[in-house]
Amino acid sequence: MSKQLSIQGVSRTFESPGGKSTQALLPVDFEVRRNDFVTILGPSGCGKSTLLRIVAGLDAPTGGQVLLDGQAIEGPGADRGMVFQSYTLFPWLNIEQNIRFGLRERGVPESLQRERVDYFIAKVGLRGFEQHYPKQLSGGMQQRTAIARALANDPKILLMDEPFGALDNQTRVQMQELLLGIWEAEQKTVLFVTHDIDEAIFMANRVAVFSARPGRIKSEIAVDLPHPRHYTVKTTPEFMELKARLTEEIRAESMAAAEH
Repeated sequence: MSKQLSIQGVSRTFESPGGKSTQALLPVDFEVRRNDFVTILGPSGCGKSTLLRIVAGLDAPTGGQVLLDGQAIEGPGADRGMVFQSYTLFPWLNIEQNIRFGLRERGVPESLQRERVDYFIAKVGLRGFEQHYPKQLSGGMQQRTAIARALANDPKILLMDEPFGALDNQTRVQMQELLLGIWEAEQKTVLFVTHDIDEAIFMANRVAVFSARPGRIKSEIAVDLPHPRHYTVKTTPEFMELKARLTEEIRAESMAAAEH
């Protein structure tokens, strides 16, 4: 599989008003192949979200560069779909209008807008809720809308920053299965930040483990669990073995962070 995203020596230092600088990211080198589902796992405050924001073009690196299909990322673009932990829907637009927003902004023909919106509304299980407004929906349904909006734009890569972090456990599990099913069908490239070890393993074909701050990728672990994946895979010996290994890696980093 060809590489699609290339993170080359990307570092990030934040300057505070008092002249004190904080290094959030040590130089990171990382490749994401086309149709990969990569989860980035690490302790809180380790720079996972900072790296994702740099890939999204919402923040600029202090050093290094990010290439998407060989082109340097200079700012936000329709070639990257972003889903945040908070439900970033437009409250004044209904669900259909929210999903259609990016397509309309790009001047996509009306018939194609309608076709793509209908397809993804069905895909995320929101049929019948098209005319509802975000405040009328549960958190899980709002996040389904955000995922549908990102996918409707047909981005090259989907960037997800703890998208299920604010959901209750049952809804979170349902959303994991929903997203994985969509990925299996659509074969999108996904970069997914989480601090949940079970989620990192269940969703990914590769887990990148971040060190404590200043963050760097300390290891990459392949997840060779079969597809389509059912939640019962979480009770298999293979899953438990990966979980034990990742738990130990994250525990070591969390303890290192506590010592600083």
